[in-house]
Amino acid sequence: MSRFASAVRLDLLLQLRYGFYYAAIFVALLWAALLYPLPAAVLEIAAPFVVFTDLAVVGYYFIGGMVLFEKDEATLSALVTTPLRFREYLFSKLFTLTALAVVLALAVVAVSYGVGFNAGLLVLGVILTSLVTLLVGFVVVTPFDSVSAYLIPSQLPMVVMALPLIHFFGVWESPLFYLLPTQGSLLLLGGAFDRDSLSSWQVLYAVSYGFAWVAGLGVLANRAFERHITTGKGG
Repeated sequence: MSRFASAVRLDLLLQLRYGFYYAAIFVALLWAALLYPLPAAVLEIAAPFVVFTDLAVVGYYFIGGMVLFEKDEATLSALVTTPLRFREYLFSKLFTLTALAVVLALAVVAVSYGVGFNAGLLVLGVILTSLVTLLVGFVVVTPFDSVSAYLIPSQLPMVVMALPLIHFFGVWESPLFYLLPTQGSLLLLGGAFDRDSLSSWQVLYAVSYGFAWVAGLGVLANRAFERHITTGKGG
């Protein structure tokens, strides 16, 4: 078994142990029950909103919790002495938690909306939203050693990443929102239910700009790990 496969298996077991899947299933059932009675016209707005603000970002606090648990158990301190590379450690968390977000989003949308949506755009929007928020979450949590110290500072990045909702709901439509990494993924999520609202250049922008942010945040995550974990400057 490769190092990455071993890391994925361990992360899946830890996420089960920490109760992440039970919490995720509860959230999915709750949203499905709330969305199911809504008419299709309302769901075209409500479904991308729910996916963007909750289901696709389900891993933001999960990854924060995992890092804090691993710090407390000295797992991260031991990581630097093992053959497992940081990118394998990080990719494992990105893979497992993004897969969870995709499954939750597809399940909730299929139950509440039916199958008349563009699954490709939905999955792509969820993947981009999840990867960006997970990487931001990892960078934000690394300096902290306790949940109490982490919770309040962790709110600000979530507020910033949710700002494209202002554009989505037509409150203020400005090209400035296109500077934010989550604007493109929200366009994809909206386009999954209203294909006419999404142009080809917006799809190209969403994918290229989104993955550019993912690459940049990956570099920041590596630096945060080296600064706060490898050299022991956390807290």
